[in-house]
Formats: sequence, C-alpha cells, structure tokens
Amino acid sequence: MRPVRFNINPKEAQANTSIGMANTPAGYSGEGFFATQLSSVVGLARKNSLWPMPFATSCCGIEFMATMASHYDLARFGAERVGFSPRQCDLLMVMGTIAKKMGPVLKQVYLQMAEPRWVLSVGACASSGGIFDTYSVLQGIDQIIPVDVYVPGCAPRPEAILDGFMKIQELVGKESIRRRNSDHYKNLLASYGIE
Repeated sequence: MRPVRFNINPKEAQANTSIGMANTPAGYSGEGFFATQLSSVVGLARKNSLWPMPFATSCCGIEFMATMASHYDLARFGAERVGFSPRQCDLLMVMGTIAKKMGPVLKQVYLQMAEPRWVLSVGACASSGGIFDTYSVLQGIDQIIPVDVYVPGCAPRPEAILDGFMKIQELVGKESIRRRNSDHYKNLLASYGIE
C-alpha cells in the first residue's frame, strides 16, 4: 500500500492573499462613477475570458494537457472553458505537426470561429515545420492562417505555453475595437484568401 503524498497537512486559504483583482483601465473616477474608453473595458473583459480551442496533433498536445492540469492550471488566467467547437471559441491553439493534407481542415476550423479570433502557434512544428523538412509537412501554419503569437520549443514546456497565452492576453487587452474593420486587417485576411 502506497502512502498518501498530497494533502497530508492541508492549509486554510486566506481570501485576502489568494484572490487577485485585474487592474482597472485608465480613466476618471469620482464618487459613484467611473469613466473610461469603451475599448479599454471590452479589452479587459476579452483578455480575461478567452475560450481556447486546442488543435493538437503531436507531442505539443501532451504538453498542453500538462498546462491544463492542476499543477500549471491554465484556468487561472481566465481560460476556464476549453471548447471543442470552433463556433464557440475565440483562441485557436495549434500544437504539433500539421501535414499538408490537414491544412485545409485547419483553415476551415479557423474560418468557423467568430470574430474576433486569435491564433497561438505552439511548438517548432506548428511554427516552422520543425525537424520535418519534407514535402508532406506544412512548414508553418502561417502559410494558411494568420498567427498572433509563436511559442518556440520542441516540445515547449508548460511555462512557455503559459507565457505565450499571456502574450495573447496582452494583445487582446490592447486591441482597439475598430482594428477588425480597418483596411490593414482586411488586407491581411485577403492575403490568406479569407474574405
């Protein structure tokens, strides 16, 4: 019989040190009111409630499982709900080797996501084809969909995935509401054949 290793001496959680609050956006406050830009409030809400969709095909998917588990706990960052329907998610996390035959499927998943949507490319294979410099492997998912943040490594540790996720949060928090309607963004999507 193995001894129990965890929770031998449980500790009471202290609410004043265990709970963190997001910083308020810049603005003007007075007695009973707070005024700021709408894009700041929307950015604060979006960055702390991302709904990731994992698209894992290889080793990086295993590292993502470790990232979601209790030791690293991606849910601490506001990504409590991991979805497996692209229509309900706003962050596509591509992890692992993407074969060229899988490319159209990945692009279809991206197109099914509602705007605004962001992409996190995890690991060497998703970012650049990794060690598989061959005719059958896509040499980076940025050939078929736009990527916002790259996480290097083969396979990257959970800390690297968390760092990439926090970089996405920074982008989401600072993004203007008008960006998605700009000519620059429309030209970016048009360069990928997306209307």
